[in-house]
Order: sequence, then C-alpha cells, then structure tokens
Amino acid sequence: MSFYSVRPLLLAILLLALGACGKSSSDRAAASGDLVVRIGAAAPLTGNQAHIGKDNESGTRMALDDANAKGIVIGGRKIHFELVSEDDQADPKTATIVAQKLVDNKVSGIIGHLNSGTTIPASKIYSDNGIVQISPSATAVNYTAQGFKTAFRVMANDAQQGHVLGEYAAKNLGAKKIAVIDDRTAYGQGLADEFIKAAQANGAQIVAHEYTSDKAVDFTAVLTAVKGKQPDLLFYGGMDPQAGPMAKQIKALALNLKFMMGDGGYTPAFIKLASDAAEGAYASLPGVPLAKMPGGKEFETRFVAKYQPIQLYAPYCYDAVNVMIAAMQKADSVEPAKYLPELAKISHAGVTAKIQFDAKGDLQDGAITLYQVRQGKWQPLETIGAGR
Repeated sequence: MSFYSVRPLLLAILLLALGACGKSSSDRAAASGDLVVRIGAAAPLTGNQAHIGKDNESGTRMALDDANAKGIVIGGRKIHFELVSEDDQADPKTATIVAQKLVDNKVSGIIGHLNSGTTIPASKIYSDNGIVQISPSATAVNYTAQGFKTAFRVMANDAQQGHVLGEYAAKNLGAKKIAVIDDRTAYGQGLADEFIKAAQANGAQIVAHEYTSDKAVDFTAVLTAVKGKQPDLLFYGGMDPQAGPMAKQIKALALNLKFMMGDGGYTPAFIKLASDAAEGAYASLPGVPLAKMPGGKEFETRFVAKYQPIQLYAPYCYDAVNVMIAAMQKADSVEPAKYLPELAKISHAGVTAKIQFDAKGDLQDGAITLYQVRQGKWQPLETIGAGR
C-alpha cells in the first residue's frame, strides 16, 4: 500500500480521535449507554460572596465525581451524574430565573441555593415542578415553613442557631446591653430576630437595632449610632463581605465591645478582611467542628488536595448530594416523584452528621457550635445540641 493510499486512512483515524477528545464526559457516557442524570446547583459564583459559592460548587462536584467513580446502577442502568451549575448572584430575582432554567434543563434534583434569600423564592418554582431541592446552607426558618414537600436542608435552622447565639451572649459572655445590626436579607434579618428573642429571654437588653445591606462597605453611621448606646456586645446578622470591614471599623471607632455573628461570618475570608480586628470575634456554625465530624478529617484532606481550603459549606454540599443519591438508590429511580418518599424517611451516615429529616424537611437533632478567633484562627468553644 502506497503512502498516498494510507494517508486518507490515517486522516480518518485522526479525525475520529479528535472527535472523541472533544466530547464531554456526559457525551461519552451517553454514547456508552450510561444514563446521564443532571443535578442542578445554584450559588453566587460572582460578586462578593463568590468565594463561598465556589466552595459550594466544589463540594457538590466532588460528591458527583465520587459517585461516578463508583459506577452506580439505578433502574438497571449505569448512571453518570452531570453537574449543571448556575450563578444566582445572591440575588432573589436572579435566583428565580436560574431556578426556571434548571427546571427547563430537566435536572433530577437541586443542591442549593446558598443564601436563604435566594433559596426561598426559588423553592416555589422547584415545588411547582416536583423537583427535589436540598439546601446545604439556607438556614432561614421560612424556607421549610412554607409546606413544600420538595424542600429539605442538611444543617440546623436559624431558630436553633439564633437561640444558641442569644443565650450564649447573655449567659456565657455576660452581655447586658446588646446592639444588633442586620443586612435586611432573609438570612440576616431572620437570624437577628431569633437572636434578639433569645437574648431578651435570658435577661439582656437590646439597646439598638440598626440596618445595613448585603452590598454596603461603610458602616460608620450605624456604628456611631450604636456607640452612643454603649453596648457591651454587638451582634451582626449577615455575611463575611460586610462583617470583615465592620470589624475593622469597630476597632477604628474604638468601640469597646464584643463582636458576634452567625455562620455567615465564620469563614477564613472574615479573618482576612478584618485583619487584626478579627481577634476575639465570635461566630457560630450549625454542626460540629470539622475535626469531630464523622468523615470530616478525610473530607478535608481530599477536598484541599483537589480544590482549596474549605470556606464554609462544602462538607454540607457533599452530604446533600450523597443523601439525594442514596434516596435514588433506595427508590431504584432517578425520578423525583419516585425517590422523594425515600428521601423524606431516609437515615444516612454523612460526612457532617447522621442525616434524617423531620416532617418539614429540616435536619433532625441539629447541633450548633460556637467559635472565637484566637491568634488569627477560628477555634471551637462549645457545641450545643446533638453531638455535644
């Protein structure tokens, strides 16, 4: 055979090889006869909360990669899970657009959203379309109080978290006069309200309740108003992009008080943003410390090697995916209507905790851990609730 007759054959082989390389993993899975199952995820992937949103995305992706490596068979077919990730920009209106987009993409389940303010409006769209939604991080009470059978979460809610924070501030930290600032989001406002109820029930006086937004960077006016009330503790309901600068401005204004936040402030980014003003700050996070989680140490080692240090909710995203897949396996179906009943009654040994849901879709027996920044790092103080 001459070179000229071989050349077309070589060219054809090369083109076939290039075509195979250009296909996505889901295309290759479909070509091999695997059933491609889309799992939606939504979080802020741009903007000032992107570091937390990408952490959520990475935790979700790692769980799906692990599931694909196991060669899971459901309904007699090998399953290939595909992540469909969307940026909701931490904006309620964008979240509803993203939710409809994911529904139209025929996802079999949703991991998200990250923020309560996006999770709540999106949840109606998922409910209306019968799509299971498991939030790894939305803690607002109203999310599961709406009565949607499709709505679940894998961490404790703000009724639990706010109660622990308010009680701890009054009883353990001895705060008598407390000022509160919240960012008016569903998360920040809801957590602040629960904190206030608990603090007052334990004898503390709320001397000021001021407001800001989740886009603000200058808190001089509200902090000056707070300073005049001479509180001994300031509680902030919001996320780390505001909490970090707020801590620096507290120090600059020489406010002699303790600074406390919920889970939105418990991040490495808060310490970076606040610099030396972070020292001594308090925060909470639903769940037990990572080192005490059933699979926490192993998860952290694998996650850091593959992505970056954990920001906040990545382990909860990992569990949200795995409890969803476990329900699919029990139902032997990836159809939400068929695996939803199994999810509602499931008992799953997760990385973060044993996951079981109550009638509303809330995590049963959720723990809350209090932390304080000491020598530039978040250090656990006390765990209250399950796992104590």
